[in-house]
Amino acid sequence: MIQQGSLQIGQLVKILKGRGAGQIAVVVSIADSRFVYIADGDKRKFDQAKKKNVLHLMPQSKISSEIVNSLNESGRVTNGKLRHAVKTFLDSSEYQAEEKGD
Repeated sequence: MIQQGSLQIGQLVKILKGRGAGQIAVVVSIADSRFVYIADGDKRKFDQAKKKNVLHLMPQSKISSEIVNSLNESGRVTNGKLRHAVKTFLDSSEYQAEEKGD
């Protein structure tokens, strides 16, 4: 497991606390050492990214290069790309193995 507080833009995270607990989202920006903004492109759109305490998130090892590139180029990312990154991760064997291990 990755240590808390070392989140990167484009990294997938599992929400541990709050209304979205148990869901997967993507870090779209970093506010400071304690807070990041997350979005999933579905319930939580890029334009309405949620500010979350990093202690309430479980970092996953996957970082979406597509999202990182899009944010670096234009400062934005489409909700479709966010949904695709989350779906790809949920379908991955890495996530499936983790869920069985819980």
